[in-house]
Amino acid sequence: MNLKPSENINLYGMNNFFNEIKKLYDEKKMPNKILLSGKKGLGKSTLAYHIINYILSSNEEYKYDSLNFLINNENKSFRLLKNNSHPNFYLIDLLNDKKNIDVSQIRKMISYTNKSTFNNMARFILIDNIENLNKSSVNALLKIIEEPNENIFFILVNNSEKFILPTLKSRCLTFKINLTFNQSIHVSNQILNDDIFQLINPDLISYYNSPGEIIDLINFSKDKDINLRDYTLVNFINFLIDNALYKKDKFVKNMLINFIELFFLKEYKLTNIKKTLLSLYYNFNRRIHNTEKFNLDEESLFLEFKSKLLNG
Repeated sequence: MNLKPSENINLYGMNNFFNEIKKLYDEKKMPNKILLSGKKGLGKSTLAYHIINYILSSNEEYKYDSLNFLINNENKSFRLLKNNSHPNFYLIDLLNDKKNIDVSQIRKMISYTNKSTFNNMARFILIDNIENLNKSSVNALLKIIEEPNENIFFILVNNSEKFILPTLKSRCLTFKINLTFNQSIHVSNQILNDDIFQLINPDLISYYNSPGEIIDLINFSKDKDINLRDYTLVNFINFLIDNALYKKDKFVKNMLINFIELFFLKEYKLTNIKKTLLSLYYNFNRRIHNTEKFNLDEESLFLEFKSKLLNG
């Protein structure tokens, strides 16, 4: 199932946030710097694309349906935005082979903003995953967003689990995006048109899961031809480690880390030696952080976790 934000014609669970920003725009009060911040997988980027489509398609045939929060497939702006070819839209995101959004990407964007446009419509700069900006790219970005050219709007998307510089955040109107557990389940069921608890063992679901994480897990199970109803949390972590599926696959590695954190959370609720478990948890987090920071091999860490804690 494809959840690419630029291709999602439906908006799930973000109706109130959409209406709030829409109202600001309709009343000509929308700031030129907006930050959408929240857990990964909530639909922040999809929300951004729907806001942009609402504005850019306002004078087009098949314009945005704001009553049903729906983009028409025949909408001209939708087709152009999907292909990243709209003249009034510029996207910055983390490139596949990079660890950071580097300063050259920001400089190219600045060059775009300095060019004249053939129409008088608003122009949008969407910067996704801004937690991946490095120091140089943040500094370059700060200069342009301080005094952006007329009729240019910046929408920044931040996965709030990751740190961003306060100097950047303070310059934006921040919308803290969140969903309750029941809302996440409802959105997931809407997207799948099914009951997720008929597809996934409840032991694999936490109160902190976003709809995106749930859908990604189901897509993963289909790709690997496994039945998630047959796996408990411990069994699934063992499966990921034993088959070394995390190697050279960032998505699987992050999923494994999330499941290990869920394991610690469940154990914490059950154990009487909470201080010891917390110490082990903090030690694991520190070491997994170092493997990412210094590009180290995670295999020994995961195997150690498995032997000492998971099956100990």
